[in-house]
Amino acid sequence: MKDISCKLLVIGAGPGGYVCAIRAGQLGVDTVIVEMTKAGGTCLNIGCIPSKALIHAADEFEKALLAAEGKNALGITLEAPKLDLAKTVSWKNGVVGRLNNGVVGLLKKAGVKIVHGRAEFRDGKTVEVETETGTQVIRAETVVIATGSAPMELPALPFGGRVISSTEALSLAKVPERLVVVGGGYIGLELGTAFAKFGSRVTVVEALPHILPQYDAELTRPVAKRLGELGITLLTQAKAKGVTAKGDALVVETADGMEQSLPADKILVTVGRKPVMEGWGMEELDLDRAGKFLRIDSQCRTSMRGVYAIGDVTGEPMLAHRAMAQGEMVAEIVAGNRRSWDKRCIPAVCFTDPEVVTAGLSPDEARALGHELKIGQFPYTANARAMTMQGEAGFVRVVARADNHLVLGIQAVGQHVSELAAAFGLAIEMGARLEDIAGTIHAHPTQGEAFQEAALKALGHALHI
Repeated sequence: MKDISCKLLVIGAGPGGYVCAIRAGQLGVDTVIVEMTKAGGTCLNIGCIPSKALIHAADEFEKALLAAEGKNALGITLEAPKLDLAKTVSWKNGVVGRLNNGVVGLLKKAGVKIVHGRAEFRDGKTVEVETETGTQVIRAETVVIATGSAPMELPALPFGGRVISSTEALSLAKVPERLVVVGGGYIGLELGTAFAKFGSRVTVVEALPHILPQYDAELTRPVAKRLGELGITLLTQAKAKGVTAKGDALVVETADGMEQSLPADKILVTVGRKPVMEGWGMEELDLDRAGKFLRIDSQCRTSMRGVYAIGDVTGEPMLAHRAMAQGEMVAEIVAGNRRSWDKRCIPAVCFTDPEVVTAGLSPDEARALGHELKIGQFPYTANARAMTMQGEAGFVRVVARADNHLVLGIQAVGQHVSELAAAFGLAIEMGARLEDIAGTIHAHPTQGEAFQEAALKALGHALHI
């Protein structure tokens, strides 16, 4: 097989890798991208996109179920609905497939050469790829490592049999009658909530004192309340010890030090993700580490000249949109443009019920930096659009400096608030002050009005509360 030479080689076609390759191709850079499975990476194929598809299906099924039980306040009645999870998963796979084909089409449109197979470094400029037709050698002036991350196992709960990761959970053929979720972070709660709506009896086991530990208690309180309404059992300060001898239950150590067995048809382990550092020849490179991740600078350069790294392999936050932004920046740099990483905030969204959005600093984080604050919080119980959608749980909160009213952070919890993430991020990136948000006319009736009202509240003159 003839060797390939190129200016830019991207290892991994996840969100960061494919965006980097597409932008480089648009800029006229001779680019090759290597992917061993499908374009789109974890996010598109076995993560963000398929999980949101199942969450949507679960929401629709719950609405139908409530209507059939006469618990719908809108006057809608239905016969008892039935769920064919295999058909739901097939629909989900169709969505993923369309997006996957779209990414491949965009890469080809940008003139990027796609090589399918596992890449392994010979040295900092040369990679071997095991393809279906043999070994392909690729030599590049510049390399981007975008190998992503993978679900973490627990030593006492290796994946296999009834113990599954999020990957397997997204492709189950039937709804497990009893589902135990180990880990009360966003992945576990998103999937646990979806399966509870599908009809599973769900128990969540979290080692820390509260769920969603990356968020403050005020944001997570509406989520915890909703979990209870769905019949989900929460065991906090509880540690998973392993499965019983029969393998049909999870043994946990509860907060009082006692052992308890939780019967389970499936045990979903969602205790975090780890960077993929093996299988691509890292030992052949002289790369500095930052803990378990690759160390990079403000331009995503590693400790080796001509070698960049982006996305989950470079550390937290492990978010697809962070990887995309890094990939686009690196492509610009390789093309000879001046760019650096100067992001004021990277919004994060938790697609629970209700959803949670954060951008910038929380009140505690801002105070820790020595800022005196003005904080405005507006509840969705006073928002007309939220009322009309039966989504009154939650609020929008704006955190600003007291001296000059510069907005430092914005948080929200509520139905569909994920769609406000762009507005929140834009406000912080553009250096908005409370007066800018308060003085912007927000369409009525929309949930976005709560953003304006929160800014008005911080200024001391909210109109609708």
